Amino acid sequence: MGHDAIFSIVRGHAASVLSISPESVPFEGRLVDLGANSIDRLEIVTMTMESLGLRFSLVELSNVDNIRDLVGFFHAKAQRGAA
Repeated sequence: MGHDAIFSIVRGHAASVLSISPESVPFEGRLVDLGANSIDRLEIVTMTMESLGLRFSLVELSNVDNIRDLVGFFHAKAQRGAA
């Protein structure tokens, strides 16, 4: 699965959790700047993990600072899982 498809999933979950339009979730943005608190961010990550069929320790996300990095992280995990 490519970056665009994963971004679409993250964007959809962020929009759903934050009650905003998907178009207002920028690839270069940060969830916290969109109003996401720590519980919202956890829910978005968990929903995306489930959508992608991934399992990993949430501690691995400690260096993820923005949506672009989050998409890249999920992409790398999905690639390893598909290998």
